[in-house]
Amino acid sequence: MSLIEVDPGQVELVVRGPGALATSVRLFDWSRADEYETVFAVEAVADGVRARLENVTVTVWDDMSEFFDGLARDFRGWEGERVWTNNHLVVTATFGSGGHVYLDWTLRSGFFPGDWKCTVTTVIEAGEGMTAVAADLRGFLCQG
Repeated sequence: MSLIEVDPGQVELVVRGPGALATSVRLFDWSRADEYETVFAVEAVADGVRARLENVTVTVWDDMSEFFDGLARDFRGWEGERVWTNNHLVVTATFGSGGHVYLDWTLRSGFFPGDWKCTVTTVIEAGEGMTAVAADLRGFLCQG
C-alpha cells in the first residue's frame, strides 16, 4: 500500500498485498464535487483481470475512512464480515488466520441485469499494515 504524489497536491492510493504479482486496487483522479462529496476513479487488477470505474462518489456520510480506521483498531480480529457499501464500490473485510485482513473490493457498473461486477481480494497484515492503509486512505480522501 502506498500513497503516491502524482502532481503537486494530487495523490493516488495503491492498496496491494505482498508479492510482485499481488492483486492491487488503485484509487486515483480525486476531485471534490462540493464540501460533502469526493469523486475518484478506482482500478482493480488481479491475475489478468482489470476493472475500472471512472466516477465513484463518496460523501461525508459514507464514513469510508471510519470503516478502515475501525479495521485498523481491531487488529486482534473479529468474527464474520464487515462491509462498507457505496454507489459502485463495495469493500468486504474478513479477519483470517495469521493475523491478516482480507479485503474484497467489488466494483460494479450498476445494479441491473447485464451490468458487470468484478471482485478482487487484497491481503493486508493486521496491525501496522492495516493502520497504514487506513492512514493512506484518509490522506487520499482528505486531499485538496
